[in-house]
Amino acid sequence: MLIILTSERELENESHQINELFRKGLDVLHFRKPTLDIEGYRMLLGEIEDKYHNRIMLHQFHELCLEFDLRGIHIQEQPRLDLGNTLEEYVKSYENKGLKVSSSFHSKEDIKNCIVDFEYVLLSPVFGSISKAGYQGKGFDVNDLDAFVIGMGGINQKTLQATFDLGYKGVGVLGGIWNAEKPLESFQAIYDTLKTIKKDR
Repeated sequence: MLIILTSERELENESHQINELFRKGLDVLHFRKPTLDIEGYRMLLGEIEDKYHNRIMLHQFHELCLEFDLRGIHIQEQPRLDLGNTLEEYVKSYENKGLKVSSSFHSKEDIKNCIVDFEYVLLSPVFGSISKAGYQGKGFDVNDLDAFVIGMGGINQKTLQATFDLGYKGVGVLGGIWNAEKPLESFQAIYDTLKTIKKDR
């Protein structure tokens, strides 16, 4: 599985670039725009072609999932911890509507101890982050975990093979796309390399 997270910054022609990522084969887009309010979310989501909405996971304003018929919701680490004993109920309320639910983690132990079985979990940082200066990679080996774990942090074309060697079932990319001079070309390189790795596994 190949996941791209949207840039935290607002980008020029962003909806066009997102549509192009989907057209080029993107599996899932994680929509995370901390600077936007709910109307900003609505505006940008509305500019993404309807046929791609079923591949979008929302990080904020989860209620928009039904309004736009999206794939599902993502619960970031702090909101998951804040939900406390209501986490299971919250997750089930979305799953019962036919939506997928994923979450973010920063340690293997937290994944093992979590009482909820998410569709998949994001674990970071695997390698030194491209988008966050000084965010050093932990090199988590997840071959011993039963969960469907997506590796994040320092993921680019050069680190793909090492990521899968560590037992990850997929990759999440942020800086490897949006910090590149040509994001769409960077995506294509990652996508093509990923197909080659899948053939070898």
